[in-house]
Amino acid sequence: MKIKTWLLLSYIIVMLLPLGAAYGLFAWINAYHQDRNVEEYFLKWTELQAILPIVEDPALYQFGIEYEQLDALTDAHTAIELYSKDGYLLYTSNPLRKTVQSLEAKENLYKNLYVFDQSYRSFTYRAPVFSAKELVGFYEVKLARAEWVDGVTNRTWFVVVLFVVFISGIFLVVVMLVNHKLNRRLAHLMRQMKIFAEHGTVEQIEQQNDEIGELAASFDEMRQQIEAARDNLAQEQREKAYMIASISHDLKTPLTSIRAYAESLGNEQNLPVSRQKEYQEVIIQKAHYMQQMLDDLLMYTLLQSPSYEIELVEVEGSEFFEMLVSDYEPLCLERKITLHTFCEVEGVYAVNPKQLLRVADNLMSNAMKHTKKNGEIILAAVSPQYVPEEIMPFATSLFSKQDGIYFIVQNSGIGIAPEALAFVFEPLYQTDTARTKKEDTGTGLGLSITKRMIEKHGGTVQIASEKNSGTCVVCWLPTIKRIGE
Repeated sequence: MKIKTWLLLSYIIVMLLPLGAAYGLFAWINAYHQDRNVEEYFLKWTELQAILPIVEDPALYQFGIEYEQLDALTDAHTAIELYSKDGYLLYTSNPLRKTVQSLEAKENLYKNLYVFDQSYRSFTYRAPVFSAKELVGFYEVKLARAEWVDGVTNRTWFVVVLFVVFISGIFLVVVMLVNHKLNRRLAHLMRQMKIFAEHGTVEQIEQQNDEIGELAASFDEMRQQIEAARDNLAQEQREKAYMIASISHDLKTPLTSIRAYAESLGNEQNLPVSRQKEYQEVIIQKAHYMQQMLDDLLMYTLLQSPSYEIELVEVEGSEFFEMLVSDYEPLCLERKITLHTFCEVEGVYAVNPKQLLRVADNLMSNAMKHTKKNGEIILAAVSPQYVPEEIMPFATSLFSKQDGIYFIVQNSGIGIAPEALAFVFEPLYQTDTARTKKEDTGTGLGLSITKRMIEKHGGTVQIASEKNSGTCVVCWLPTIKRIGE
């Protein structure tokens, strides 16, 4: 349940429960009042009937007589007052009103005659007294409702205490629910955030279907992204450190050779011309290798930057890729390798010609290095429906797209070990790590550059290999337009 819904329901319940409790308690007291009213009315009426014969005696309504009989009837719960017909107070049992012959307004004397009037604290009965049909006075009898007042007071306090206990119980329940639903979970989430900020180990956060659960899920997702970014950054730092060390080592060897041959050319005056030419060729070869390494390093660094964007142009697929696959036959013939080319491309593509040419050079260079004499290489640029049948069975799973173009380089070389396939696109990784052959095998950045160049084009690169059978590299590029569209 959403916290907003839960809070609204809790608010409604907290409002309605006290009202319901108050109504129930009021109804309970009111029912008690009704029951007691009837019973008490008849009890007090019976008491009154015992007093009426005495106070209705006309002889009592004279000045200067003794009222011992009335004094015997009155007490803390019974009060009697007698008035003359003119409104003078003849007798009162109220000690605070002992002054007799005070005049009472006649309209008050004639009010509520013969009515057994009930008030909160007493029952009052007022009536005239006649002698031979002549009015001689009035009497008023008050019967206190002491038991009633005590009962109501006690029950009122009981109701107040019960209501306070009920409200306190509701408050405690709400506090516990709020603590369970909000405070405890928020405090736990804040602790985990603080631990994460301090690079500690974050505990699993319970995720429920509410706003705090969504917040916890967002925090968990953010944490995973940050940890992945940290891991990537650490990996990049390790790669950079390794790259610097490796390239420093690899540059040291050709520099040493260049220096040695250059010193030989300068120091040996009688060096034959053929030997001088040989030394010059070695120096040029080593310098070319160093330039290639620095170019690869610069390109790899550029491709690593997320802000680096390549400039793409639209090309007709059939024309561009026909040109791309047509320039490698002389090199293969020189190495006595059979090259099979295929080009069946439909559609228009957004490419950077210079970078795709570099991709083709890298892949073909690797293929020729790992293919023995009399071996075979397949170089193809085809739409998905024209994938060559000559593709090795272990590589058929790489062709799952229904559109775009496949750029394929397959060789019949020694293949790559399964445990090495996962690392071939990492920088400076080589299946043959012998340093003595480093210059023959290249800089170790070719496949990494190829992968990042294809990804900058919005494509993908996959590789499949089988030991002693060969290797197949498949680059896929998306089309931006089809013929006829």
